Amino acid sequence: MHSAQRHHFSGYFNCLAGCILSASLMTGTFLAGCTHKSDSSAVKKEPVSLYDRGRIIYVTRCIACHNQDPHQPGSIGPAIYGSSLELITARVMHAGYPPGYKPQRATHIMPPLPDLKGDIPAIYAFLNGKK
Repeated sequence: MHSAQRHHFSGYFNCLAGCILSASLMTGTFLAGCTHKSDSSAVKKEPVSLYDRGRIIYVTRCIACHNQDPHQPGSIGPAIYGSSLELITARVMHAGYPPGYKPQRATHIMPPLPDLKGDIPAIYAFLNGKK
């Protein structure tokens, strides 16, 4: 390797080392300033009501098929306002129906959503207007 090439690479590595050093110093300074001390005078958040939690779940998980207004039919799913707890549980957990229930639509597109098991009471509260 010629001395001119060595000088070019040497300058490159010196620049790279300087950039790495600068970045680590800035990161260290930034991280050092990120300590958080507990403050008992901090504003405490009010717990979300069962109804509001159900509304949030409905809007984030259900309106792809059901209407944003659960009183109205959706693009795929029927209107579901006023659904019983038994129906919601059967649909969410097993994509099935309670014994003796006659579905509003003949489609069976809805998949089971067992990850929502703990949220069924909230969904019920929202779909039944229980604020």
